This record gives sequence, structure tokens and C-alpha cells, in this order.
Amino acid sequence: MGDLYWDVAAMLALRVSKRKPLFVWLTIERPFVMVRHEQMYAVGYGIRPMASRRQDAGARSAGRLVVVIALTLAATVGLAVVAHGGSAPVVSTVVVQPGDTLWSIASARYPSDDVRIRVDEIERANGLHSPVIEAGQTLQLPG
Repeated sequence: MGDLYWDVAAMLALRVSKRKPLFVWLTIERPFVMVRHEQMYAVGYGIRPMASRRQDAGARSAGRLVVVIALTLAATVGLAVVAHGGSAPVVSTVVVQPGDTLWSIASARYPSDDVRIRVDEIERANGLHSPVIEAGQTLQLPG
């Protein structure tokens, strides 16, 4: 048992003596040490050295900027189409019959809407300056 103890002690002493002291080179004149050709980080599975900055890094960031601008533009156009309604407004026409008024046409065509707003829209769509219309006149009714 004594021999085993001395063998283990000798192996540990050998391991300790081969180690480099970490702070031998540090003095007041040289507070930092540059160690060449030695990696000062743990190497193992999942750990890799940091990659140096490549020369094409500027091209990559410019490419990313172009992608971000393109996606922003596409989203903006998509939202504008949705907000606008997506397609051209449907315009229908009606021929004014004797006894028709803008109010009666608007209330018959748009029963669930505010008739005052619809009368104003019909006037603007047809370039009318007053609510006076004549029989036989063709009016455009906005969708």
C-alpha cells in the first residue's frame, strides 16, 4: 500500500511540475501578457473559436438591409390594398323615372346606410351642384 501511495504522489508531482505558472510574466512594467500560439479558452464539443470578421461582412449587412426594406415595402403595399378595398369601386347606373328624387333613389339603393351621406355621394359622383334631377337622366351610383 505504501508503494501505491508514493507512485500516485510521484505522478501528481510530475503533473504539477509540467504546468506553466500563470503569473510569472506579470510585473508592474508589464501588467498584461501576450501569449502567442496558445488558445486561452476551453476546447471541446460545442465550443469553437470565434471566427474572424470576414471581408464580405459589409455585403451581408447590405443584403440584409435590402431584404428588410423589401419586406417593409411589401407589407406597406399589402396594407394599403386592404385599407383601400382591394379593387376598384363598383359603380352602377340608374335612369331617373318621373317622381324620383335623390333621396328616394338613395334610400331604395342603400336601405341600411345613412341616406344623407349617400345623397351627397351621388351628387359628387355625378357632378351635381344641387339635388335637382330630371326624368330620363342617367345617374351613377357609387358602390
